[in-house]
Order: sequence, then structure tokens, then C-alpha cells
Amino acid sequence: AKKWINIRKSYGNFYKVPRNQTKLTIMLENLGMNYDGRPHSGLDDSKNIARIAIRMLQDGCDLRVNERIHGGQLMTVSSSVPLEGAPAPQMPRCRN
Repeated sequence: AKKWINIRKSYGNFYKVPRNQTKLTIMLENLGMNYDGRPHSGLDDSKNIARIAIRMLQDGCDLRVNERIHGGQLMTVSSSVPLEGAPAPQMPRCRN
């Protein structure tokens, strides 16, 4: 793979949150989701990242390739068309 979508980067840009708010457990928590599976399990981490991506798509995010390898170097891929983000996710409120 020479091109991919960095979900942490997409999440931060879309929801307008700082990089320290893009750790997997924090992203899930901010979206009102629990971590499913064992922490640091590659398969479980992948499933949770997929859940975040699905939620972002539901919220209107246009996921695009944002990183690539060129000449052995990691490069950021910038979009020529600016995308509008959504407001930061809010924890679901309990109804009484």
C-alpha cells in the first residue's frame, strides 16, 4: 500500500479537535462508543477504527487518501478542495 487514509488525521480535521484528542479510545469515547475487544489487539483495533470510519461517514465526512509513501518518505496528501467539518462529537445525553 502506497496510499491510505489516516483515520486519526481525518477525525481531527473533520471534528476540529486537537491531535491529543485522536487516540483510539478517546475518539471512541467522544463518539459515545465503547472499545470492543482486547486493547492493543491488531484485529480488535482495526474493527474499532472501522466503527469510527463508519460513524464519520454517517456524520457526512468525505474520507479521502491523506497520506502516501513517495521515494521512501511519508508524505501528507492535501486536498485541492477544502472540506467543511462537522462540530466536535458530543457524548450522548441520558434522557430521564
